[in-house]
Amino acid sequence: MLFRSSAKNFLADLARIPADHKLNLRIHSPGGEVFDGNAIATALSRRGNVEVQIEGIAASMATVISLSGAPVRMASNGFYMIHNPWGMAMGDAAEMRDQAALLDKIRSNMVAAYSAKTGQPTEQIEAWMDAETWFTATEAQAAGFVDEVTDEIRVARSEEHTSELQSRQY
Repeated sequence: MLFRSSAKNFLADLARIPADHKLNLRIHSPGGEVFDGNAIATALSRRGNVEVQIEGIAASMATVISLSGAPVRMASNGFYMIHNPWGMAMGDAAEMRDQAALLDKIRSNMVAAYSAKTGQPTEQIEAWMDAETWFTATEAQAAGFVDEVTDEIRVARSEEHTSELQSRQY
């Protein structure tokens, strides 16, 4: 959803759902823009009554959004990936230093959020982020990112779609 919708659109959609309704947030996302992701995570955390189901992949900012619910469940065949934030800058040396300082602040916030959820020391979280760590569902649960591993989620296959893919030249 992060690539299809801005935080502004997501928050507008969320506001239309009555506050007393329990939400089941289903995640299958490679991540997205940090500030949109933070706005979404904050809104979901404030709302409460959000359960999370990671259906395939939660990577990058999608992992931060996953922290906004409880419990956090993950399909046994899913993946969870954390890494250091990155961005682009153009300009002089001062602009580059400013961008680096901002990335350090963003990283610090992410480390704190991951540590609060997992109970892991910040040094461990930082090491995982430095290495761009991919966790299986079982590994994500053992690390404390996920509360429960659920059954494998199978991807539905369409014969028509399969035939179309087989006829294309790649």
